[in-house]
Amino acid sequence: MRSSVHPQSALVGVGSSFLIPDWPAPTGVHALCTMRSGGVSAAPWNSLNLGSHVGDAPEAVAENRRRLSQAIDALTPGARPVFLNQVHGCEALRLDAQSCDGLAFDASIAHERGRVCTIMVADCLPVLLAHESGLVVGAAHAGWRGLAGLPAGAQRPQATGVVERLFARLGEALEDVTGRRQGAGQLARQTLAWLGPCIGAQAFEVGNEVRAVFMAHEEKAAQCFTASGARYLADLQALARQRLAALGIHQVYGNDGGPGWCTVSNESAFFSHRRDAARLGSSGRFAVCIWLG
Repeated sequence: MRSSVHPQSALVGVGSSFLIPDWPAPTGVHALCTMRSGGVSAAPWNSLNLGSHVGDAPEAVAENRRRLSQAIDALTPGARPVFLNQVHGCEALRLDAQSCDGLAFDASIAHERGRVCTIMVADCLPVLLAHESGLVVGAAHAGWRGLAGLPAGAQRPQATGVVERLFARLGEALEDVTGRRQGAGQLARQTLAWLGPCIGAQAFEVGNEVRAVFMAHEEKAAQCFTASGARYLADLQALARQRLAALGIHQVYGNDGGPGWCTVSNESAFFSHRRDAARLGSSGRFAVCIWLG
């Protein structure tokens, strides 16, 4: 399962621990994706694990988060990542000076300098949004449940998933900043999206119930599932692209489903819960961050 393949055609490295999204972000918009090297955690969380809920030593997680904060501060002095308690839901938090770590949300929005939207993942899809004005940014943790609008414990899908909620909150924040309300179509045309590493279609086996939830929302979702015996292989990034396209967001960069973006296949680069939890007992988490500086 080990691989040294990195999505270098789509990402630019900044040292051994971080990747910078290759997208035409507006001036003042910063983003990065951590990788698993460059930290202090012991196996199976080696080494830059940022998750405090996976059984890793608290002092190791604290040091890893300090290193991430240091890297962000070097780009934007005073900027601070805000870690969420992600619950596979759909709600988005607007960050402010009082925002603390551990709040139960799966997405966040920032329109103030130095408030760092931070999403942790280990197979789920990180989605970044930035308005072309450079005034508002956001990030979402899009596992299949959040993407489909079916939070953990829910019996029926909600009308909107985490990507749609993030986009709506982005529009609200932009209106507050500018004092002007944009139509959804105009807002979408002026919004850029970047998709980070996630479990690839060749590794993401799901049951028909998952496929049915997406198809109930959009029949074209069937294009993102390939039969595999009695189950299906799901293309998470393709499902996210469909959701973004339905909103009118077509400036989408990053993960295109290529092998270098798969968290499961690239063990040296990324943490993967599906790959490691059963055989190693746990898996670390990497982070994707976006902020204004």
